[in-house]
Amino acid sequence: MAAGFGTRLRPHTDEIPKPLVKVGGVPMIDLALDKLAATGVQSCIVNTHYKAEKLEAHLKNRTHPKIILSHEPQILGTGGGVKNAIRHFDAPFFILNGDALWQDAPGQNALQTLARRWNPETMDILMLLQPVAAMRLTEGVGDYDLDENGRATRALDKTGAYMFTSIRINAPHIFDNAPGGEFNYRDLMDEAQEKGRLHGLIHNGDWHHISTPEDLSAVNKALEQTP
Repeated sequence: MAAGFGTRLRPHTDEIPKPLVKVGGVPMIDLALDKLAATGVQSCIVNTHYKAEKLEAHLKNRTHPKIILSHEPQILGTGGGVKNAIRHFDAPFFILNGDALWQDAPGQNALQTLARRWNPETMDILMLLQPVAAMRLTEGVGDYDLDENGRATRALDKTGAYMFTSIRINAPHIFDNAPGGEFNYRDLMDEAQEKGRLHGLIHNGDWHHISTPEDLSAVNKALEQTP
């Protein structure tokens, strides 16, 4: 998901889309794509809108994973952007934001763990959740709580124990009755929750919510001290 404006990260996003902002000297989208490739993902759909030509130029020579662009002349939001590209998917698939930035704990691979935990019999969405208490560099928001069976419930007052990392697996069929045009993916999460089919996996490593210039500075400074 790379179409957004990155408004809160200005001035870093005045001339480039947020996924091209560098963390540790590397554009955030490359950090995510490298991890997808290392996990065995063969192809990735990247949606574009804001500063699309710069993202397209940056990705044009990447082959691992293979990049398929899904341009949005009119921005379609976090849900509409996926539905616009749903024809490419006939099986459960990962969704990540273009600014997803995470570090696995030693011996852990979050993407592989999500894939192993995926159960189509009981799940429509399985999302990676970061414990708010473990977020030291950037501000955590308590998006969700989990029950003993791993089912997730959205904390409307933002006091949940976990923050949604944007990293998830979902079944294609959840888009069957989704509206056309722009809409929020969270609507599908709420629908899955109502059915008891929204599940969460706790991330044991670090995940950074880079929203503001202060967040970016804090993470870059920490990486300089401990790469």
